[in-house]
Amino acid sequence: MSRWVVAAGALAVSLDSMMNIAFPALAAALAVPPERVRWIIIFYVLTYALTSFAGGAAADRLGHALVFRAGLALSALAFVMGGVAAGLGWLLVARVVQGLGAGLVFGTAPALVTAGAPAEMRGRRLGFLNGAMGLGALGPLVAGFLVESFGWRAVYHVRVPLALGVLVWAAVARSTPVVSERTPVTLGDLARGGVLKASVLAFVARGAIFAIWLLVPFYLVDTRGLAASVGGIFFMLTPLGAAVASPLGGRVADRVGVSAPAVAGLAMEAAGLAFLGFVDGATPLWLIGLALFVAGFGIGFFEVPNMTTVMAAFPAGRQGAAGGLAFLTRTLGVVAGVALLGELVAARSATAGFLGAFEESLRASALTVAAAFLFALAGGRARR
Repeated sequence: MSRWVVAAGALAVSLDSMMNIAFPALAAALAVPPERVRWIIIFYVLTYALTSFAGGAAADRLGHALVFRAGLALSALAFVMGGVAAGLGWLLVARVVQGLGAGLVFGTAPALVTAGAPAEMRGRRLGFLNGAMGLGALGPLVAGFLVESFGWRAVYHVRVPLALGVLVWAAVARSTPVVSERTPVTLGDLARGGVLKASVLAFVARGAIFAIWLLVPFYLVDTRGLAASVGGIFFMLTPLGAAVASPLGGRVADRVGVSAPAVAGLAMEAAGLAFLGFVDGATPLWLIGLALFVAGFGIGFFEVPNMTTVMAAFPAGRQGAAGGLAFLTRTLGVVAGVALLGELVAARSATAGFLGAFEESLRASALTVAAAFLFALAGGRARR
C-alpha cells in the first residue's frame, strides 16, 4: 500500500483536533461543564491507546492492510454516530467506536509506511507519516468556521465523506507485503534497545502537551473573547508546529542519531508550555501564538526520533506491534495528562478562577517535560 494512502488515512483520523475548538459550543449545547469535557477526550484516546497495540500485533498475523481498512471503516461509522448523538452519553459511545477505528489505523500505519524501507530511511518515512498527521493542524481552522456557521455537529458531518473516500482509495490500492511474525511480544522485548525509556518519555511528552488541547480553547474563546474561527486559527499553531517539525526530526535522526533531536524537542516543548503558564487576560496574542507553535514544534521534533527508537528495536515481523506500542505509550500519557489536568482545574477553579487554574496547569506540564528533558539528556550523555 502506498505511503500516500496510509498518510491520507492517518490524516483523516488525526483531524479529531477539530473537536477541541468545538468544545465550548458543545459544552454549551449539551450543558456539560468544562471539567467534564475531559471525558470526551478520555473515552476516545484510552480506547485507541489500547486498540493501537492490540491492532498492531493482530495486523502482524492478519495483514496490515486489512486491519488498516477496517480502522477506516469504523472511523467513518463513528463520525456518523457522533454527528447525530443526542446527548453526552451517546457521544461517548461514538467516541469509543471512533477510538477503535483510530487504534487500528494508528497501530498499522507505521509498519505500512516503513515497509521495504532501509534502516537509514526509517526516520524519514516516519517523519512523513507524522507530518501528514500533523496536517490535522488545519482542523481547528476549518472547525472554527463550521461551528460558527452550522454548530458543533458539523465537525463530525464533514469527516464522513473524507473517511469514506480514503477507505475506497485504500480498498483499490495495491498492498505492499509486510513481513509477519506470529511470536507474541514479551516483557523482555519492552526492555531492549531503549524501548522502555523511549516509552516513558513519550508518555510524559504527550500527556503534558494535552494541557494545550484541553485548556487553550477555553482560554482563547471564553477568557480572551475570541470568536471560534479566530480561536481555531491560534489553536492550529500547535499541531502546525508539529507538522513542520516531524519531517525535520526524522531527517536529523537519520543523520546524527535519535538522541540529539529528541532532547532538543523536549526542551522546546517545555519552553512553550512554560510561557503559557504565565499568560493573563492581556498577554499579546502574537506571543501566545508563538508559544503554541514552539510547543508543537518541540513535540513534533521529539516524537519521530523517539518512535524510530521503538521501531528499530523490533524485528521486521513485529513492526505492527512496535508501531502499536509507540502509539500506546504516548496515548496512555494523554489519558493520564487529561485526567490529572481535569482534576487540577476542577480543584483550583473554585479559588483561583479558570485563568489561575489554567496557569497552574500549564506550569505543572512544563515542569514535567523539563524533568523528562533532564532524564533524556542524562541518558544521552551516559551513552556518549
